[in-house]
Amino acid sequence: QVQLVESGGGLVQAGGSLRLSCAASGRTVSSYAMGWFRQAPGKEREFVGWINWSGGNTMYADSVKGRLTISRDNAKNTVYLEMSSLKPEDTAVYFCAARLALEYSPLARAYLYWGQGTQVTVSS
Repeated sequence: QVQLVESGGGLVQAGGSLRLSCAASGRTVSSYAMGWFRQAPGKEREFVGWINWSGGNTMYADSVKGRLTISRDNAKNTVYLEMSSLKPEDTAVYFCAARLALEYSPLARAYLYWGQGTQVTVSS
């Protein structure tokens, strides 16, 4: 069993930056691919980005490409989401998730473990 806890969310002005963390416990996630998703009020959960087990490969949704960066520190069992040039439309609850399979997937149903989410609000 893996427990994931996101932190680092908050209120930021448009154009600002935030760094989200996803700390894993229960077992190491160093062999798991990890994903970040977000869900705005009244909308479906949306893929944000994916990182492979080693951190050597990442994929991003077109809407965030160039503004968001995923990284991981397997020694700390933690995955990060660096967000810059934030826009009001980035406002959402952000979730991290762990995927057992090695290959890339943007589908929420492909991820086994989920955190509780952290709120990011971007004001205009």
